[in-house]
Amino acid sequence: MHEISSPALTEAPVTGGLADSVFDTAERTPRLVLFSRRDGDRWHPVTAAAFRDEVMGLAKGLLTRGVRYGDRVAVMSATRYEWTLFDYALWAIGAIPVPVYPTAAAEQVRWILAETAAVACVVEDEDQAMTVGAVCDALPELTGIWQLDRGCVAELVDDGLAVPDALVHRQRLGVTPDSLATVIYTSGTTGRPKGCLLTHGNFAAAADALLDGWGEVFRDSGGGQPATLLFLPLAHVYGRMVEVAAVRGGIRVGHHGRLSTDSLLPALATFRPTFLHAVPYVFEKIHQRAREAAEADGRLELFEQAAEVATTWAAAWERRGLGKGSGPGPALRLRHAAYDRVVYSRLRAVLGGRVRAVMCGGSTLGRDLGLFFTGAGMTVYEGYGLTETTAAITANPAHKPRFGTVGRPVPGASVAIGEDGEVWVRGAGVFAGYLNHPQCTEMALYDGWLATGDIGSLDEDGYLTITGRKKELIVTSSGKNLAPGVLEERVRAHPLIAQCLVVGDNRPYVAALVTLDAQALAHWLKTRGREQLDLWSALADEELHAEVQRAVAAANTTVSRAESIRAFRMLPKEFSLEDGLLTPSLKLRRHAIVERYAQDIEELYAG
Repeated sequence: MHEISSPALTEAPVTGGLADSVFDTAERTPRLVLFSRRDGDRWHPVTAAAFRDEVMGLAKGLLTRGVRYGDRVAVMSATRYEWTLFDYALWAIGAIPVPVYPTAAAEQVRWILAETAAVACVVEDEDQAMTVGAVCDALPELTGIWQLDRGCVAELVDDGLAVPDALVHRQRLGVTPDSLATVIYTSGTTGRPKGCLLTHGNFAAAADALLDGWGEVFRDSGGGQPATLLFLPLAHVYGRMVEVAAVRGGIRVGHHGRLSTDSLLPALATFRPTFLHAVPYVFEKIHQRAREAAEADGRLELFEQAAEVATTWAAAWERRGLGKGSGPGPALRLRHAAYDRVVYSRLRAVLGGRVRAVMCGGSTLGRDLGLFFTGAGMTVYEGYGLTETTAAITANPAHKPRFGTVGRPVPGASVAIGEDGEVWVRGAGVFAGYLNHPQCTEMALYDGWLATGDIGSLDEDGYLTITGRKKELIVTSSGKNLAPGVLEERVRAHPLIAQCLVVGDNRPYVAALVTLDAQALAHWLKTRGREQLDLWSALADEELHAEVQRAVAAANTTVSRAESIRAFRMLPKEFSLEDGLLTPSLKLRRHAIVERYAQDIEELYAG
């Protein structure tokens, strides 16, 4: 196997658990602001000492309610400060938080709570309380449902006032790096989700690798404390790893519970982070909205010229970082500086004005988009990981990104490519196994290596490129193999197209299901002086169909004819998390989509 490794930069801890960092930081720097809590447009500071006291108070209340070392407690909520508070309070007494997505159906909730034998469940609101309540008869271990919006934190703290601090410390000192920290369920794109057993040592290793390799790029350009707005789902391993890294690294964190740009951008403008962790969807939408705004103001030509200069500048900077060029030339630097004043600075202002680095993962970000944001002054570091690797196992090195790849192994990790192209990884972040699935664990782990199920390649400098999933490979009836992800990404590059699912397994040719972005459609119609159409009416519009056809044709130019999309169908609504067609990290649930739209797919091949 072709293998590459990166040496660890710090030694792995041999004692202690994740909650120790809360108490250690409060002891060393009690006035350091660890969190900011939002109240309207204002953010109120929470110091390290204050957070420690809140963790201690809640931990004592949990002990009073019967939560013991090793117990599992489910948390079902959007991303918010109280989730982090519960995580650290539970870790402080050796208990195990089990994340549940707030949109989970009752059957999914029943399955997770039953398999983990959860003794309690924290929910955000009445709707979630009713979801859990509907299945609690089948959960004999469940003894409590605590609702955040009804003041459960204050109630628990009041209950624990008489408990001595020493009891919490005794529990905390029993936690080791090998102790189980959480059970995070996979997204279930290829079957029923499995619970990944992640230890305190897994999270510590993943967080420390991030801080060791990229800590310098997180800081404010003026030398101040780094800060990030955490809007990734805390039910997802990526969000939890960011949470842990921030607490361990003294990074100020604000919480925001929604991924939509309409909600996110005002929060970014007031919080003003120095760096971000995000999924590609966020940057695709920000770029699209910026382009639409420029077109509406009659500045589209200026925006497109600025975008071209940004990508050209970033490509030259990339070559210099890799030791293959001298960087942007004088003329390019002058043009870049001119556009920075009139275009790039405005884009950075939308994100608060201080963001200079972006870590991106969860799915593939197009090379051109990475170059664009980097050229606009926000360097994009794309990475790759799984729930089983405690988030990132590879990432583009600081100041040396290769756009279009997911980088090199993080410090302390190794990556290898098998004979069949499968990516294998090894490192301290690799999980302990699947809950109650020893056979699946045995199939995934071999001599310390994890078989990821992804297909990829390593270039001559050790940068990894992911091309697809083994289980998602399409084999046409003529025997042609196709990884659909790359082609789908190229179709989605068109502003009108929200999602694309390529099909063709055991079929004579490749076809696609396409969904439209409603806001982009409204903008497209307005710029052409046309009346607005709903998505249903748009399906029959010939001009729109021709526009989508052009997007498909452009994507087809990058593949062979046997791999090209010969037919497509536009659908009247986007695939969504609520209808079960997307994972919580916004990846397509392929089997669910194919099943839901089986008739549409059949009609693509009729005749």
